[in-house]
Amino acid sequence: MARKTLAVIAARGGSKGIPHKNLLDLCGKPLIAWTVEQARAAQGVDVVAVSSDSDKILQAAEAAGAVGVRRPDDISGDLASSESAWLHALNAIDERMGRFERIVALQATSPIREPDDIEKALATFDREHLDSLLSVCEVEDYFNWRIGQNGPEPINYDYHNRRMRQQIEKRYLENGSFYVLIPSLLREQNNRLGGKIGFHLMERHKMFQIDRPEDVKLCGAIMRSYGYA
Repeated sequence: MARKTLAVIAARGGSKGIPHKNLLDLCGKPLIAWTVEQARAAQGVDVVAVSSDSDKILQAAEAAGAVGVRRPDDISGDLASSESAWLHALNAIDERMGRFERIVALQATSPIREPDDIEKALATFDREHLDSLLSVCEVEDYFNWRIGQNGPEPINYDYHNRRMRQQIEKRYLENGSFYVLIPSLLREQNNRLGGKIGFHLMERHKMFQIDRPEDVKLCGAIMRSYGYA
């Protein structure tokens, strides 16, 4: 029997990088609407909730089919964690609709995803008996550098003995698009990850998110190119 599943999206009104970021127009829709609609279209998701301190964001989210949850001011500042917003929304929706057994926590600023990603992640979550899952992209051919005391220096390879691409260990980037977790991780550990952890591997083009103004054009171009918009 499928477990009752809540999709929750934290979307503050304040944004230093891009004013009113969650409401900006992306391919003809408010940014928040893309994530709401993707979650609503995913089989296995029963309710989609958006937590926000902004009336306009809540209105846009509800127009897209979400249940709005007013976020208190004390968990709406720049330093407030996503976990605090997800937990508040979970408790609020539990009171209205009964207890949920799984949470899908989605990032509104990562609009390049498909309902199928959520569905496959939920299937993996159940099949592997996971407690938490994170979406990732494979990054197998990156050589990382940093600025050390004596200038640039490599982190994950020796440039005196450069490996062939095929010899590089596969690595995975936590892309932030979404997480699946059991509610007790939020309630007892205030964390999105814990217990038995699994991956949902997404295509590389889905790793991009909107943090800066130039990201809007990039994400829009990708979404149109792949037929998502």
